[in-house]
Amino acid sequence: MTKRWSGSLECGVARGKYRWWRRVGRWMLTGIGVLAVTAWFMAPGTRTLTQEGRIIYDRHGHVLAMFLNKQQQWAFATGPRQISPVMRRMLVAIEDRHFRWDPGVDPLAILRAVGQIVLAGHVVSGASTITMQVTRMLHPQPRTLPVKMLEAMQAISLFEHHSKSAVLGMWLSLAPEGGNIEGVEAAAHAWFHQSPRTLGPAQAAFLVMLVRNPNQLNPLIHPRAALATRNQILRESWRQGVISRAALERALATPLPQRLYPMPLLSPQAVSTLPSDTRTTLNAPMDRAIAVIARQTLRHMEPSESVAIVVVSLKTKGIRAIYSGDWGNAQRDGFIDMTQAIRSPGSALKPFLYGLSFEAGLIRPTTNVADFPSNFGAYEPNDYNDTYMGVVTATTALRRSLNVPAIDLIKAYGPLRFAAHLTAAGTPVMLPYGADPALPLALGGAGISMRRLVALYAGLANGGMVERLHLIAGQRRRQRRLLSRHAAEEVIAILNRPFPFGGPTGIAWKTGTSAGNRDDWAIGLNHRYAVAIWIGQPNGAALPGDTALAAIPILARIFSILPGRALSVHPPTRPLTLHQLPMGTLLEIAAPAPSAQLTAGKPVSIRVLGGSRPFHFLVDGRPIPSNPALRSVRWTPPVAGFYHLSILDANGKLVTRALRAVPKINAASVEWGSTTATQP
Repeated sequence: MTKRWSGSLECGVARGKYRWWRRVGRWMLTGIGVLAVTAWFMAPGTRTLTQEGRIIYDRHGHVLAMFLNKQQQWAFATGPRQISPVMRRMLVAIEDRHFRWDPGVDPLAILRAVGQIVLAGHVVSGASTITMQVTRMLHPQPRTLPVKMLEAMQAISLFEHHSKSAVLGMWLSLAPEGGNIEGVEAAAHAWFHQSPRTLGPAQAAFLVMLVRNPNQLNPLIHPRAALATRNQILRESWRQGVISRAALERALATPLPQRLYPMPLLSPQAVSTLPSDTRTTLNAPMDRAIAVIARQTLRHMEPSESVAIVVVSLKTKGIRAIYSGDWGNAQRDGFIDMTQAIRSPGSALKPFLYGLSFEAGLIRPTTNVADFPSNFGAYEPNDYNDTYMGVVTATTALRRSLNVPAIDLIKAYGPLRFAAHLTAAGTPVMLPYGADPALPLALGGAGISMRRLVALYAGLANGGMVERLHLIAGQRRRQRRLLSRHAAEEVIAILNRPFPFGGPTGIAWKTGTSAGNRDDWAIGLNHRYAVAIWIGQPNGAALPGDTALAAIPILARIFSILPGRALSVHPPTRPLTLHQLPMGTLLEIAAPAPSAQLTAGKPVSIRVLGGSRPFHFLVDGRPIPSNPALRSVRWTPPVAGFYHLSILDANGKLVTRALRAVPKINAASVEWGSTTATQP
């Protein structure tokens, strides 16, 4: 009886103990449930994450340009996959070892911190998890006990609403890294001038360290404190197996950064309006090299002059490098994208006029054409150096960019027809309001943007098929035919010749100078790229001095650093002509005409046809300084009167002509009807 009672008593005590533990367990589960439900409705606002700057990438995913957000901060969204693996492991090991499983808060760390406070009387170590740090970054507030309790609840809410990867991405995007730099993406470029994907142990430890106190641990202000804290993080990372002993020793020997680097900003005029995370067709290393060449060129130019450069892939018609002007330079109107500005192409459209004329059967590359002083109504074109070459082949006329043959050609082909073909190819020219295409169109008497002009030249290498250029990766445009493949190949063969000032061979190139010397162009092709150079003043003013060939050395320099095979050189063929002139036997004076009246003090062009170079020009038996390789010379009658012109060729043949110069008329005398002339 006694034993039975005793057993019943022990059993009752045991059942009471278990009942108490079950009650405690139920209360704990209930409390956790209430806490979880309460936390669900306390999610912190994530509006800060949307306050990003814009970041633009090149075709390989490398950062091309970064732009501040509206708050003037360098802040960019950064995911865990966008940083190096060593930084991911180091961040979790140093800041929150239990990050992978904790519910936003670490109960063990909280108990440890409370116990240390009770025993030591002050804070020994914190209990913040990565998730709690994120809540503090989202809404910075004073570090008080109520605030920390609120952060804990919000951390639980983040755990409930977001994945661990998303929370880690928030930390990487919001981490304060000094000044107006937020996030690891901006910090890696500002402190180390590199991508966060390539961060090593020393750089990763530095960025983790800087978040703890960006002001007191700034290496530019407190280098000793920053070095000690970084090295402490490195040693702790080694103890936890994040890095090896050898990596630790190398990292400890790595100095702290001594300055902040400027943020990447390549081709700003071209990419400044693109949305964030756009992947362009640009190649960052090539774009950077082109910018260096452009800036070096600007050092030798007038303060108001500018330069623009475009490099295009012939295979994809994507822009690989672009320099649109001196960004930020108000004197050079640096905020204007000069690659899209409408400018006069000068003679740069002549190859397409010749190509269309080849296709129409009007001429062939070996057809002889005439370059003499000519009048087309009130229009009297002359060559750039105000000289004429007489009878030359179409190949020579295009290579020398002779103006009179081009006007003859567009008159025969039709300016309206020429403009219509350019428009049908997707590269229309701009004319004054109400104006129709006319003869000056052959010499640049219309406007076109640099990008459209380069697209035309890229079409030459594409068998005559023109496609508009694109800047965003993956875009392709419709191709339109301008020339037949054969005509395009003939034009390229004509333009393929050595550069006049030296440079790589096998490049087909053409220059252009607009009326009034306002635009200087040089455009070239190899098997892989098309390159265009423009020099001018953005405000439309004339370039000072003789700059007609200023763009050619830049073009040659760029092709010397670009990959790609040289174009093959076509062998010369026998000239074809509708009439044969006994060149080399007949020696004639082309200009001035026999009955021409010269004006005293006004320069005149003397031109010879036939004969053999070199030529000697004499007036009244006195030689005129001339270039032996040319058939022309400039001479100015000093006073009114008669002169005797003699021209002697290399074979001893002589031709002469009598010239007469009249006095220069005084404008005031003409106005009042006086016949009195003044001698110069």
